[in-house]
Amino acid sequence: MVDSNLRYSSCVMMNCCGLLTLQKEPVPLKSIEVELEVRDHVATVVSTLNYENKEDKPLEAVFVFPLPGDAAVCHFSAQVGQTQIVAEVKEKQKAREEYDDALSSGQQAFLLEESDESPDIFSLSVGSLPPGESASIRLEYVTELAVQADDGLRFCLPAVLNPRYQPQGSEGAGVQVTSVPASLVPYSLSFSARVSSPRPISKVESNCSLDPLQYLNTDQTQATVKLAAGHKFDRDVELLIYYKDAHQPTAVVEAGQASAEPGSLMGDPVVMVSLYPEFPQSVMSSTASCGEFVFLVDRSGSMDCATNNSEQGESRISSARDTLLLLLKSLPMGCYFNIYSFGSSYEHIFSKSVEYSQKTMEEALKKVEEMKADLGGTEILEPLKHIYSQPCIQNQPRQLFVFTDGEVENTKEVIDLVKKNSGSHRCFSFGIGEGASSALINGMAKEGGGHAQFITGTDRMQPKVMQSLRFALQPAVVNISVTWDLPKEVSVTVLSAPITALFQGQRSLIYAQLTGQSSEAAEGCVMLKYSLAGHRSENQLHFSLRPAEDTGLTVHRLGARTLIRSLEMEERENREEQHGGMKEKVVQLSVQSGVSSSFTAFIAVNKDNREAIQGPLVQRNIPTALAMDCFISSAAYRTRIKKKSAPLPIIGTLQKFSQWVGDRLHKKRFSSEASQDFPAAVPEQPPRDPLLQLVSLQEASGCWLLDPALAAALGKTDEEVEKSKPEKASSEVWATILALIWLHGFKMDAKDEWELLAVKAASWLQAHKAPCVSECVDAGNVLLGCSVKKEALGL
Repeated sequence: MVDSNLRYSSCVMMNCCGLLTLQKEPVPLKSIEVELEVRDHVATVVSTLNYENKEDKPLEAVFVFPLPGDAAVCHFSAQVGQTQIVAEVKEKQKAREEYDDALSSGQQAFLLEESDESPDIFSLSVGSLPPGESASIRLEYVTELAVQADDGLRFCLPAVLNPRYQPQGSEGAGVQVTSVPASLVPYSLSFSARVSSPRPISKVESNCSLDPLQYLNTDQTQATVKLAAGHKFDRDVELLIYYKDAHQPTAVVEAGQASAEPGSLMGDPVVMVSLYPEFPQSVMSSTASCGEFVFLVDRSGSMDCATNNSEQGESRISSARDTLLLLLKSLPMGCYFNIYSFGSSYEHIFSKSVEYSQKTMEEALKKVEEMKADLGGTEILEPLKHIYSQPCIQNQPRQLFVFTDGEVENTKEVIDLVKKNSGSHRCFSFGIGEGASSALINGMAKEGGGHAQFITGTDRMQPKVMQSLRFALQPAVVNISVTWDLPKEVSVTVLSAPITALFQGQRSLIYAQLTGQSSEAAEGCVMLKYSLAGHRSENQLHFSLRPAEDTGLTVHRLGARTLIRSLEMEERENREEQHGGMKEKVVQLSVQSGVSSSFTAFIAVNKDNREAIQGPLVQRNIPTALAMDCFISSAAYRTRIKKKSAPLPIIGTLQKFSQWVGDRLHKKRFSSEASQDFPAAVPEQPPRDPLLQLVSLQEASGCWLLDPALAAALGKTDEEVEKSKPEKASSEVWATILALIWLHGFKMDAKDEWELLAVKAASWLQAHKAPCVSECVDAGNVLLGCSVKKEALGL
């Protein structure tokens, strides 16, 4: 059996060049070409992977790589010489057996399968590539683009695949992900994008170097852009696309497939509805004064890495500490809170959530300052179970904030747990750094009725987290329902799961199958109804039932993907009771739609090659980028002599690797043994950010105290601050107004970070009916050299 011959080897990273693995084995993947087409908020991605065998033996190349967690993979084919082989979707075990049979008989075969544990990991096996031969693999998927806080649409082409932590005692042997440092990825990437929209394209930004945006028409609704030459696929490629008047509700009807059976998902028209509910400003300006806020912070070893993977960048754990400071200062009086941290084990600051006060805030901040990335691996399931086991506090809605670099293996189990408890909380999730699992981060927020954010490259964590806190402090939207008004001859089958959360400025998507005939001039209407702050609201969208042109089957595939994910989750929830019925539904839908699932795989066999490929088959694992600055890699060598058993599970992690990273990463390349001969250098602590220094001095109530620390944070002496104080003003009022003037006068570029705590300060001043506010504002402007008006301070 081949599995028993699998040999793992580990080595510390070495400087290697050329197309070689860490074990100096040739890498048959030479280049990747990616073409992106964005239509409004939907992306179609076509990737071409070019392989060449320069060895003297036939090869099997295995490439484990990330894709967006919500991608619908819908095409897979191989070009060998003049022959094109288009893959079919089949039940996964049957596809694996067909692949094995083909290789055993000397044929070429190609297998693409999704991870059983996480839908954002795929494995591509290119089998029986003879010496000197080349092959091009074409992979196509479609996905929606997420709306960002600044109204941009985010597309991410993931390159980084960090090892996923496998919890202690979990089933299944951890199978390796072959990784190398991002800077040493041995294949190149070319990337081009074409963007089109009914609305003008304002700009396109990226974390990578781009050639200038090229508009294709005068109204600027079509444009192309591409990566600058020489880009290595050593980091996630992120595009942010900005349209003018982005928040426009739309409905796109797509005609069914002519060859498909009428009445089936692929045979009927499918509509994709995009809604952007707008809430009254009076409601949006009010914030809740209650709630239970639970913060769950990753302290695994990988959190010691820099967010942007550079040597000089701020570490993820340091950024998390600063973010917790802002969060704790921005919480309203009267709420409850607790902070959990996790790695291989978990800790909590309080045994249960406590009322927010000056005492509890100070106690929590003291613990936060001591937080380090020293808890080993990434085991998020157990702390979540503990949090959910705690009784909810009456009239204090639970809001869960999860911060992680997303390197876990049991993604589906975590998401299922969040969904199971979705009735008792909202979950806001944050993926930190390159390689954070989009399936985990988006899945937790979606099933928890919250909002997901990703912090990569030069992004600051704080403004994104504070936006989510604003969402959490807004009144919850409840009693959400969707109704349809269609011609009598048309019926609707909704493919999407029910909408459980609505947020100002955020898009809600609905996919639905339309069955029956209607005239081209017929119209439909979808109505979104909900309650907000005790008021019943309704948004309507009228749309034509005439199918759009040139959309292909994009909407059908996205609708099928949505339904497949819902059925997969239902199958996991009821696995013991069903006897395989739900799995059969998923397989049938996946095969019918040509969209991948966890129960199916793409299989292609080249039946045109007449001569059987001779000789033992050698496996080469294609490395992906590893976003860490302390490295270890594992590779496997496999020789096929007889018909082998089913392939190993697609993805699992080397548990030893993840634990090693967790225990060692914070040492930053130097082992304790190696450093004994050299005195330990004590790094100089960088001066604290002036904004954070000022924020750290704010009281839980919202005010500031007049003391030397405040004067220093304002850049003044204690004597200057005391001398300028109006005679009738109290020390706290004067200090608080000075802090607000400084924020508005010098830190408007970071307003997203301090806005909530400034509102709390203004509320404190109003509640105390502070005298001589105008006099204090005038004196404060003179002292600080500003010209901030009283109204700007909210007074």
